[in-house]
Amino acid sequence: MKFFNVHTVEEAFQVIDVQFLPFRPPIVLPLEEALGKVLAEDIISLEDVPPFSRSAVDGYAVIAKDTYGASESLPAFLQVSDSIEMGQEAKTPLTTGQAQSIPTGGMLPPGADAIVMIEHVEDIGGLLNVYRQVSPGENVIRAAEDVEKGEKVMPKGKRLRPQDLGVLAAIGQMEVKVYPSPTIGLLSTGDEIVSPDTKELMPGQIRDINRIVIRAAVEQLGGRVIDGGIVRDDYEEYFKRASQLFEQSDFLILSGGSSVGTRDYTTQVLQALGEPGVLIHGVSVKPGKPTIIGKAQGKPVMGLPGHPASALIIFDLFGRRIIERLQDLSPKAYDGRLSAKISRNIPSAVGRTDYIRVRLEERDGQLWANPVFGKSGLIFTMVESDGIVEIPSQKEGILEGETVQVMLFEGSGHRC
Repeated sequence: MKFFNVHTVEEAFQVIDVQFLPFRPPIVLPLEEALGKVLAEDIISLEDVPPFSRSAVDGYAVIAKDTYGASESLPAFLQVSDSIEMGQEAKTPLTTGQAQSIPTGGMLPPGADAIVMIEHVEDIGGLLNVYRQVSPGENVIRAAEDVEKGEKVMPKGKRLRPQDLGVLAAIGQMEVKVYPSPTIGLLSTGDEIVSPDTKELMPGQIRDINRIVIRAAVEQLGGRVIDGGIVRDDYEEYFKRASQLFEQSDFLILSGGSSVGTRDYTTQVLQALGEPGVLIHGVSVKPGKPTIIGKAQGKPVMGLPGHPASALIIFDLFGRRIIERLQDLSPKAYDGRLSAKISRNIPSAVGRTDYIRVRLEERDGQLWANPVFGKSGLIFTMVESDGIVEIPSQKEGILEGETVQVMLFEGSGHRC
């Protein structure tokens, strides 16, 4: 195996999409526990929603043609024949010249085809003065208008949002078959790395940022994290700790040790975990070139660069995609993009994909992306950034004023 044979970003995506699929069987969860999970089967409605035609407003059920021509100066006159109760069946048919009072959500009585809003009528001792005409279907939610019986309401592979749970509740689907949330093992490596709670740093030591950052990123995607702590630059200890964590995980992420230094053992450890081993070592991307993507015993293993900014950007590009594939989410275009104009010229090398951190600013109604420059070892550049702009490998850069697509970081205040 020849390591550090650099691949393009597109090639890395292709490897992920081909190599990684769900390997744990779907589970059945109650609806209350399904938020963020990915459906393992299509959802077909067994009933109409709503099951009956109902009023969208407080008012009076009428036959629309009885109101034609009604106005403030020349009202239509109807006889109030009944009052519809909330949650009760409307049994009394409506005939020409009649109206029935109805609350929002009340069942439309037989014969009625519209609702006139309560603001547009006056009930004088059972004689209803109608001051505005309505058309058939106005202010009415028809039976099955929302969902029809037999309709596919959600496809397999959909990640469930709060509003999706509402639809499932509406059709009485109180259990769903979903893919289990993947378990992600995190292990940091490096003699210089110490726990973030270390009070006083010795010369040469730095606090472990990556495990905190990547853990949070995994949890935002619905993954469950097993924290493996920190291991020193010793192959035997590294392999032992990585093996233990690998057995407990669906996806192992190793932070640091992915470059080609003499004490960077991540590629060796990955190879030793099982076949086929390292799939990619090196991606033509800045930051994050020494990225490792591998597979052992059917499970993905990823080696992240040690620099915090690089680690987060690479995880967002490739780690996110791997987690999605483990839940059978089909690759799709990134859906958290905004268009903006870049505020200055940015050069780039042809053949390498660059990801530039940017801060968004609105000026005179136009959104601008201001580059946030800084070395990949500086985490605060990520705090100052709202997202990243991709400069594709075939471009020599982007020009001031050029419209770019900003890939927003999760939770960015500019997401819309």
